[in-house]
Amino acid sequence: QVQLVESGGGSVQAEGSLKLSCAASINIGGRCLMGWYRQAPGKERELVSAIRQFAPIFYTNSVKGRFTISQYNTTNTLFLQMNNLKTEDTAVYYCAVARAPGFCIPTYCDRPPLCDWGQGTQVTVSS
Repeated sequence: QVQLVESGGGSVQAEGSLKLSCAASINIGGRCLMGWYRQAPGKERELVSAIRQFAPIFYTNSVKGRFTISQYNTTNTLFLQMNNLKTEDTAVYYCAVARAPGFCIPTYCDRPPLCDWGQGTQVTVSS
């Protein structure tokens, strides 16, 4: 089981930027998916972006053109650069890494037991 630690959250005004980081305790290369979810108050957790093996990067429609996911294999770190933030981006952001190798669908971690999760980091965007 991999330990995931997120950082980089905080409070920012609309149109501002934040960069989230997710550091993994072990090598997560080869996992079928690494991604970011978020959960706003009163809403269900949703997939924001994911890097998958053998598939294009996934972004949910509301963040396309504003968020960029990336990974740095040397340090087993996943990033989420968030630009032009909007108030509706306010949520707790979670890093998720699939436990399986190979190919998986973007929403693979919608079933939490299939993935390892970080503790979450709060992002608050004010107008």
